Amino acid sequence: MIAKFEEELPLYSLSSSDAARQSELLSYIAKITEGETDMKSRSKTGSRNEGCLNKITVVGAGDLGIACVLAVAAKDVADKVVLLDLSEGAAKGGTMDLEIFAVPNVEISKDFSASADSKVVVLTVNSLGNAQTYLDVIQSNVDLFRGIVPAVSHYSQNAVLLVASHPVEVMSFVSWKLSSFPKNRVIGVGANLDSERFRYILTNLLKAEVLAKDAWVIGEQGEDKVSSWTSCNAAANQAEAMAARNSREKVANRAMEVLKGKGQRSWSVGLSVADLADSILKDKRKVHSVSTLAKGCCNINSEVFLSLPCILGTTGVIEMVRLEEDPLVQERLQSSAGSINDIQQQLKL
Repeated sequence: MIAKFEEELPLYSLSSSDAARQSELLSYIAKITEGETDMKSRSKTGSRNEGCLNKITVVGAGDLGIACVLAVAAKDVADKVVLLDLSEGAAKGGTMDLEIFAVPNVEISKDFSASADSKVVVLTVNSLGNAQTYLDVIQSNVDLFRGIVPAVSHYSQNAVLLVASHPVEVMSFVSWKLSSFPKNRVIGVGANLDSERFRYILTNLLKAEVLAKDAWVIGEQGEDKVSSWTSCNAAANQAEAMAARNSREKVANRAMEVLKGKGQRSWSVGLSVADLADSILKDKRKVHSVSTLAKGCCNINSEVFLSLPCILGTTGVIEMVRLEEDPLVQERLQSSAGSINDIQQQLKL
């Protein structure tokens, strides 16, 4: 089952072969959970951050974390970006290069207090460690999050948590539980990148601009994701609606086939994170397909996160956009919810 986790390896901040750095990170997290940092002794806000309007903290200095920092800086999304490098060793690789070339408004820190008053906190840490099974891999990430999420939540109590760690659905759920934040302020990057690519393929490669307008990739990341459309009443009758759906399904299948070959690299996910952060910080009320609590949608009764089209603003998810009723789509979403919930029930939070 480990192969399932390795499908999109560039998303991970740590390699399973990087045993030394893995040990450092686990050691640091252990200190946090034992109270050996000065987290409790400092102010929850911190005077060092006063006057900073739009601040983003990126947790994790691996390839994905650095990609997020560079994308946010390039798109001028925030007034300040803090990169939390949680390894105990000296600055290496990308973090050292960020310091050398002095990217504007970017601070690199190992201290959680540097994240104080962030409006968005992006979680990118992942660890394969010595895990042998898919469940072991996820539990390893949960162990990391147990120290990280309460700490960043302590310093930025009104932040939106934006989860990019893998598997995004489960880690969004874990972040929600560990932070005690309301569900609207915990969001996974989900299928935002896939949805943007899907619409681009429909419009530019298949010349189906009308279809692309309300098209989304939703559900679970990986092979189980599914295409869908937002609800509309354009069809005059049931027969016309069925004909339109059949025609649209053929085009959507072609687009999904093209999408399969694209893969996801750290820099592309970083651009997606910057896109989401921009909508949140600037209160754009733009619709994105993001991982959100899906309980109550499509007859899902368990507490699981799935990608669904949502309107985003400064408080996170403002509203979930209604999808067109499609029994097949609902069935696939329910199947994903069931498998994700089974995994969550086996985790030690």
